[in-house]
Amino acid sequence: MVAQNPLRYRALPVSVVKQFTFDAAHRLEAYEGKCAQLHGHTYRLEVEIKGHPDPRGLVIDFNEIKALVERVVLERFDHRYLNDEVPFNTTAENLVVFLYEELAKALRQTPQATDVNLERVRLWETPTSYAEVQREDIIRRETE
Repeated sequence: MVAQNPLRYRALPVSVVKQFTFDAAHRLEAYEGKCAQLHGHTYRLEVEIKGHPDPRGLVIDFNEIKALVERVVLERFDHRYLNDEVPFNTTAENLVVFLYEELAKALRQTPQATDVNLERVRLWETPTSYAEVQREDIIRRETE
C-alpha cells in the first residue's frame, strides 16, 4: 500500500549520475604530437546532479537529465568537428569546463530541477583518460 507509506526514505542529499556518449573530431592547437593532427574520439560524458529527494523520493528524473544533455551537448557536438564549435583549444580540460558551465546554466533554467545542483562533469576522451570539474572547484574559483 504505497499511499499509506512514505514515498521518500530519508531526506539525505543524493547524487544522481547519468552517462552519455558522442563522437566528434578535433585537433589540438599549439601541441606537438599525434593529437595536433585531425583525429576523433568516442567521448563519454558523465553528469552528476545532487540534491535532496523530493516527496516522491526523486532528486531529478533520469529522463530530465537525458533531455538536458541532449539539448545542451549532443545536438551541438555529436558527429561534429569541435574546433568549429568552440572558440578555444579543444583539450579535454577546456571542454569539460565549458560543458559544466553550459549544463549548469541550462539546469538552473529547468523548472523541474529545483533545489538541485550540477555537482560534477567528467569527460572521458579515451577509455582510460578523462578530465573532470566539480562544483566545489567552480565555487572556490568564483570566491577568489
